[in-house]
This record gives sequence, C-alpha cells and structure tokens, in this order.
Amino acid sequence: MRARRKRLFLHWIPALAGIAVILTESTASMSSENTSRWLLPLWIRLFGPISLSRWAVIHHYIRKSGHFVGYGAVSLGIFDGWWVALESRWPGWRARFGRAAALALGCTLALASWDEWHQSLLPGRTSSPWDVLLDFCGAVAAHLMLLAAMGLFRKGPLAGGGGEPPFAASTDA
Repeated sequence: MRARRKRLFLHWIPALAGIAVILTESTASMSSENTSRWLLPLWIRLFGPISLSRWAVIHHYIRKSGHFVGYGAVSLGIFDGWWVALESRWPGWRARFGRAAALALGCTLALASWDEWHQSLLPGRTSSPWDVLLDFCGAVAAHLMLLAAMGLFRKGPLAGGGGEPPFAASTDA
C-alpha cells in the first residue's frame, strides 16, 4: 500500500510542476509588455533586426503558441496522475484512457478558466475566453497525439508480447 501511494504521488509531480509554472506565468511579471522586454532582444540576437510592427505579430504568436503547448503539456501531466490513480478500478487501457483523459481535460479547463479569471484581476494583464479555448484546444490536441502514440505502441512492432503501451499495467483491452 505504501509503494502504491508513493507511485501515485510520483506520477502527480509533472502535473504539479506544470501548474506551478502556470501560476508563475499568471502574474503581472509575465504580461505581454514584460515578456517582450526579454524576448525581443533574444529574437534580434538569433534572427537579426525586426520592425516593431512585425515584432508585435510574432510576439503575439509566440505567446499564443505558449498557451497551446503549455496547457497541452500540463494536461498530459494531469492525465498521468489520473492514469495511475484509476489503474486498480479500470485495468483495461481503453476504458482507463477515456476516463483519465476526460478528467484531465476537465481539470485543464478549470485551470485555464481560473488562470484567465485571475489575470482579469491584475493590472497590465488581459483576460479572454478565447485564451481558455486555445488552452483547451492544446490539451485536446495533446491527448489525441497521446492516443495515437498509444495505438501505435499497442499495434506496432514495439508492442511486445501483450501489445500494451509501455507504461500500462495490464493487458486487458
């Protein structure tokens, strides 16, 4: 029982780390104006001079890409925690995947909503339901990629004897 609790705790660490990053990024210090102060010099060093109007567009896409990728990664961390938490109740990977993914997506949606609400309270930060949608889309895309990867491991040459994904606990389909 103690080993199971330790394993469960260890599998929630990626989610907790991702949430900590989001909490840090949800502060006034990560506003668009502040991130431009250090991203623009980095861009110029890597790619050369750029007009301010062009930089505004690129900076916008960098930030929105961060939303998409960041929330996708956090959602996968949350999924990992739920995957292990649900393994004794649903040992088959398909049933467990659906439940763990639904719980992870729900948690991600709640986190994204809270993040935007929190930003609405901070001076210098903007808040938009479109960012919540973008965050959620990043999470859904990450889960679809995970599902595709799990399907490849299940059917592909790397599947081994039981055909289970490498991290799965059972061979029940």
